[in-house]
Amino acid sequence: MKYTLAVLVENKPGVLTHISGLISRRAFNIESIAAGYTEEPDMTRITIVVEAGDEYELEQVVNQLSKLIDVIKIIDLTGQDRIHRELALIKVKAAPGDRAEIINIVEIFRAHIVDVNKETMIIELIGEEVKIDAMCELLKDYGIKEIVRTGKVAICRGAKAAKED
Repeated sequence: MKYTLAVLVENKPGVLTHISGLISRRAFNIESIAAGYTEEPDMTRITIVVEAGDEYELEQVVNQLSKLIDVIKIIDLTGQDRIHRELALIKVKAAPGDRAEIINIVEIFRAHIVDVNKETMIIELIGEEVKIDAMCELLKDYGIKEIVRTGKVAICRGAKAAKED
C-alpha cells in the first residue's frame, strides 16, 4: 500500500539526504518525494509517498525517522481528508497540423501551454496523479519528448496546521 507522510524538518543542508537514505536502507521504495520551504524560514516540509507492506512496516520507518535529530514532526496523511497535487511539465511534438487538437486536450484538462516553438509545445498541468497520467496517455499519440514531474505534495483540510498538536 502507498502511504503519504509529511515530515517537518529543520531547514539545514543534508537533511533530505539523511531522510531518503534512511528510507532506502529499510528497503522501502520512495514513490515520490518533494521538499520546500514552509511559512517558517527555519523549517522545511518534505512530502514522501512510500510503498509499504502494512502499517507495522510503516511504523518502523516513522520510528526511525523520528530519531533523526533534524526531524521536528512526522504526520501520516494517508486516509486523512486532504488535498494532494502534483505538477507536470510535458514537452510534446506539435506539428502545425496537430496543434489545434493538442490545444483542445490542454483545455479539457485545464492545463496551460507555457512554451511553443516550431516543433514542440510545453504543457503545464497541476492535478492528481491519475489526471496527469490520463493526459499523458492522450498526448502519446503526438509524441511526448520529455516529462518532468514534481512528486506529490499534500495538505490536510481544515483549520489545523501540521505543526500543531
